[in-house]
Amino acid sequence: MTTNDCPAAIVTGGSRSIGRAIAERLARDGHPVLVNYAHGAAAADATVQSIVGAGGRAIAARGDVASPEDVEQLFAAARTEFGEVGILVNNAGVSVLGELSELDDDAYDQVFDVSARGTYNGLRAAARHLADGGRIVNLSSTAIAVTTPRMGVYLAAKSAVETFTRVAAKELAPRGITVNAVAPGLVQSEMFADGKTLQQLAAIEKASPAGRLGQVSEIADAVALLTSPGASWISGQIIRVNGGVV
Repeated sequence: MTTNDCPAAIVTGGSRSIGRAIAERLARDGHPVLVNYAHGAAAADATVQSIVGAGGRAIAARGDVASPEDVEQLFAAARTEFGEVGILVNNAGVSVLGELSELDDDAYDQVFDVSARGTYNGLRAAARHLADGGRIVNLSSTAIAVTTPRMGVYLAAKSAVETFTRVAAKELAPRGITVNAVAPGLVQSEMFADGKTLQQLAAIEKASPAGRLGQVSEIADAVALLTSPGASWISGQIIRVNGGVV
């Protein structure tokens, strides 16, 4: 890719929080963006309107990333609307917290279907449809490195994402396609703050080496770096974006 190509980007789970920040950042870089969502059309439409209002191009498309047929349709919709697809960000994910002894099969299936199977389906479709020289960024989690209690199922799914990343990087390298993962640390968002007291949030911030939480825009900046033309020799890497936590 060159800086003038600006091929289309697909961002799964792109309607909220980190996903929305990524979609908006890629649009500012000149890429037309397909904003995927599974639930909440209003949030996806709001993301599209934000991009369009800033002078970018975007569409929203519903699809379950656990379904290979739905993921194929995302690529088809992006190609029909924008032409060549050169970027895939596998951002969609689900977190269910609880000790391993507490969680049931439904919790396991829910997390693995979206985070692991969704990434797998995205990589398979990208291998067929992404332009040569394209970029793939998968979303993992810094919590893997510290094996946070009550996050076992979520982290197991994200570990699969990191393995997929390393393998796909080698498989797609002959076509000049890079595959990396961004693993955010604690990020300030509505989802993160939900259920926590102000005292708990303050303690978490204090425990960070930087004395603060990350911002969703900082995760989007890392994704933008990996999707840029200058990242052509970065592949198979897990970039932990966490302010030095680990």
